Amino acid sequence: MQRLKTRPQFQAVLAGHTLARTAHFALHCCALDVAVVRAPPAVPPTLFPVHAVWLGAMVPKRWAKRAVTRNAIKRQIYNVSADFESNLSERAHVVRLRAGFDRTHFVSASSDALKAAVRAELQQLFSRACAPTTP
Repeated sequence: MQRLKTRPQFQAVLAGHTLARTAHFALHCCALDVAVVRAPPAVPPTLFPVHAVWLGAMVPKRWAKRAVTRNAIKRQIYNVSADFESNLSERAHVVRLRAGFDRTHFVSASSDALKAAVRAELQQLFSRACAPTTP
């Protein structure tokens, strides 16, 4: 699995469609053949040079104020996505935190309860995204 690193990669994926949503997360995806429209000379002409599963994690400060919380959530995103890598299509994906976890319920910035809640919701998100759609 490749990781998204540049701003244009994240922007291209967020401009794509949403595969699945849960109460706190959204999974966005786009095809790998997206080309850079206005690329500086140092940037390669394609955003995703390798055909593989690409993944990025967005955890804004707006929804997770403390860095330790943001890093714990990102680690959970990458760990859970590794379990579902074989079920994901060869596309670029971004998992975005779209709502904050209740700080009165999860007092500690990096508690085991918070990690378990994040992990359970991420498993639900990826299972929804990987589920076959029936026409």
